[in-house]
Amino acid sequence: MPHPEHDQEQARSVDRKGGPGHTVLLALALAVPALKIAYTVGGREHVRDVIVGMEPANWPDVLLGMVLTEPLLGCVFAVVVSRVVFALFAARGAVPKRSGFVHTLRRLALTVVNPLAVGVIAACCYGVWWGLGTGLLAFALREGVVVEYRTGRRGRRHHDSDYEPPGWLRRAARYEQWVAAALTVVVLPLLAVGVAVDGRAWTSVLECQVQDGTETSEQRIIELGRKGSGVVGWSLDREEVVNGVGCTETGSLRVRAAWWSAGD
Repeated sequence: MPHPEHDQEQARSVDRKGGPGHTVLLALALAVPALKIAYTVGGREHVRDVIVGMEPANWPDVLLGMVLTEPLLGCVFAVVVSRVVFALFAARGAVPKRSGFVHTLRRLALTVVNPLAVGVIAACCYGVWWGLGTGLLAFALREGVVVEYRTGRRGRRHHDSDYEPPGWLRRAARYEQWVAAALTVVVLPLLAVGVAVDGRAWTSVLECQVQDGTETSEQRIIELGRKGSGVVGWSLDREEVVNGVGCTETGSLRVRAAWWSAGD
C-alpha cells in the first residue's frame, strides 16, 4: 500500500524535474515547427531547404510565429509555461509555508506577478479579454500549487502542514491538478498540431520581384530572413528558396487549405 509521505515526495520530485509539462513543451518545441514547415511548404522534401534558408538558429521563429497567429494556442502555452515554472520553483522551496504578514505577502507576490505578466503580454498580442482570461487561469493554477505545498500534500511535511484552507479551496486545489494535466498533455498538443496543419504561414507572405536568369517575375514568397534591401524566402510558385526585392505584404498568411479541409 503506498505511503502518503512517499507519494508526496514523489510528486515533489516530479515538480523538481519540470513535471510532464517540461517533457511536453520540449517535444512540441522540436516536433511542431518541423510539422508546420513540412505542411506549409508542401512536403518533407522541402523542409531541409527551408531550414537552411532561414538558418537553424531561427528555428524558434516558427514556434513564435505559430503562437502569435493563434490566440488560443498562445494563451494556453503561456498558462502551461507559467504553471511549469512555478511548480519547478515550488519544489525547490520557493513557496513560504509559514503564517504571518511577510510570508503571506511573499506568497501573494510569487503567485500574482507572473500571471500578471503573461496576462499583459497576451493582452498586447491578442486583446484585453484574452489577457484577462490568461492571467486569471495562470493565477488559479499557481494558487493550486501553493495550497498543495502549504498543506503538506505535496513535498515533505513541514511544521506549517497543519494549515487547513477552506473546504472550497481544498477542492479547487484538487481540481487544479486535473485541469493542469488536461491543458498540458491534451489541449496544448492538440492545439499545436492543429495550428501546424492549418495552412497558414508562420511568418509574412509577400509579393516580391524575383529574378530567374534574365527574367524577373512577381512571386508569392514566405519570408525566411532579410538580407540588405531584399528578402530571402520560400517561393510558393517555384517551390525553392529565392531572393526577392521590392516586396509588399499580401495581407494574408493563408498559403494552402487546412489539413482537415484539404479534400473538400
